[in-house]
Amino acid sequence: MTWEIPAEIKVWSQFFHPVLMWVLFAIALYALYLGIKVKRTRTAEPEARKELIKGKFSIRHHQIGSLLLALMVLGSIGGMAVTYINNGKLFVSPHLIVGLGMTGIIATSASLTPLMQKGETWGTWARYAHIGLNMSLILLFGWQAFTGIEIVQKIISRL
Repeated sequence: MTWEIPAEIKVWSQFFHPVLMWVLFAIALYALYLGIKVKRTRTAEPEARKELIKGKFSIRHHQIGSLLLALMVLGSIGGMAVTYINNGKLFVSPHLIVGLGMTGIIATSASLTPLMQKGETWGTWARYAHIGLNMSLILLFGWQAFTGIEIVQKIISRL
């Protein structure tokens, strides 16, 4: 006896990944904003720093970053799973390869957090690597968003 996923679920499941990724793109931009605020707080004059600290930008940046990491990994796996369930295969394309690369980038970027807290030498190096990886992630995210729209249009044309 084989179990078949209902057709309605198979059809509508195809839209979960693109919607989630657009939300995550917005969250990534918000994380960028918070990261800029963290840097401003760290480099501000003592009086300005007192005011900036009240915004708890560092804590919020870590929380949003953690959420982004978890949902991006799960969303990437989910997108591949839904594609496989609906088509019996994955389509090896730039969208898939870049998406896998982005998953690696965000994991690597997040893994630098402990080093960023290790003082001047390691902290500075890790911070620049973190920023560089995340700026690459934002650029790739923008590109992925538009290639994803093309894929969604193909799916809709087959419905």
